[in-house]
Amino acid sequence: MSSRYFLLLCFFLLSFYACKRPGLDNRNLNHIVVWEQEDAQVAPYIDSVFEAFRKLPGNEKIEITRTHYQTEDLRQQFQAASLAGVSPDLIMSPSDTAGVYAVSNFIMPVEEYFNLSKYNRAVLEAVQLDGKTWGIPVSNGNHLMLFYNRKFVKKPPQNTEELFRYCGSEAKKYKLDYCIAFDMGEPFWLMPWLGAFGGWPLNNKAPTLDTPAMKNALNFYLDLKYDKKYVPRECDYNCMDSLFKEGKTAFIINGDWAIGAYETHFRENFGISVIPLLSSTGRYPSPMVSGKYFMVSSGLPDEKLKLLVRFIDFYTNKANQIKQYKLLKRLPALKDASNAPEITEDPVSGISMRQILKGKPMPMATEMRAVWDSARNYMGLATTKKMSVDEAVCKMQRDVEKKIEEMNR
Repeated sequence: MSSRYFLLLCFFLLSFYACKRPGLDNRNLNHIVVWEQEDAQVAPYIDSVFEAFRKLPGNEKIEITRTHYQTEDLRQQFQAASLAGVSPDLIMSPSDTAGVYAVSNFIMPVEEYFNLSKYNRAVLEAVQLDGKTWGIPVSNGNHLMLFYNRKFVKKPPQNTEELFRYCGSEAKKYKLDYCIAFDMGEPFWLMPWLGAFGGWPLNNKAPTLDTPAMKNALNFYLDLKYDKKYVPRECDYNCMDSLFKEGKTAFIINGDWAIGAYETHFRENFGISVIPLLSSTGRYPSPMVSGKYFMVSSGLPDEKLKLLVRFIDFYTNKANQIKQYKLLKRLPALKDASNAPEITEDPVSGISMRQILKGKPMPMATEMRAVWDSARNYMGLATTKKMSVDEAVCKMQRDVEKKIEEMNR
């Protein structure tokens, strides 16, 4: 282990002990501890399923503690807690961090304990590594889409030429602050455009960042920000979400996790579509696709594992998968639920599935962790004009290669 990573590890451990939360005692076989990183509007659904499980006959003594973290905080705290031997029983998370957890032995493979044949194959593949499955799928997708306000947009654009034509005329007519908003500081939002330019961050496990495709994607961002001025220059997730809800932008690129909240907020004015085809290349943007998963901490006693199997089977049963879709518009991971009329006859599910089919599986390889960290830094420098695009992608590639080499020592 390099001195740099050792110091980081020490920092995480110290920060964990400094703010250690109650309810992490895995020795209590009737207490389930779950950490998650969901949006606030998802919490009522999660809690409703937890409470329904507790009301089942024989579950009266079971306690369930749910703790929420921001995405990066969840990763850091779970790693620190696992190293300290005080991890939660379960985390609910996308699959992108599962590779790091798996090789570190923080989570356990689940095929021995669960009937995985009842889940959709594609969503399972996103959480498989080295011939093992490292999570139980809760939903299918977790992908970016295009949402729009029907007050301003009558028909969604089919390609970026149509989008830009709207931004140059209609957006000005409605006196919108911006035409479209998305989180341009997070590489997760960059990946669809990278795919549309013919690139992807990994080839097997090798980083492929210093490429014409990455340069074109970053220059596309610069054009939107500084030349066309169709997007806000500095805007994180909360900023873009507020602009859209306040009617200050016509379009937003956000995840399927936000559909339920936007339907409630906009009602008949909420529109949904696939991200438009990139006219200059003739390719559709390819958002990363996976799902949300329960991941099980390693080293739990058999009696606790039996309880967790019952709990997760209940959480992902057909009734709850359909309920989850109705409330949150997240496609089911369970085969039986995917074929239910409540899903197949809903037009939103059809659009969401069309977007999934244009996406690519999110890599679970541990190397993706290095990509996220380096891409976030250097794309930020490039798109704020603090570094040239050519220099940024070159340094991004070298930094990822260095991080991967350190990880593999």
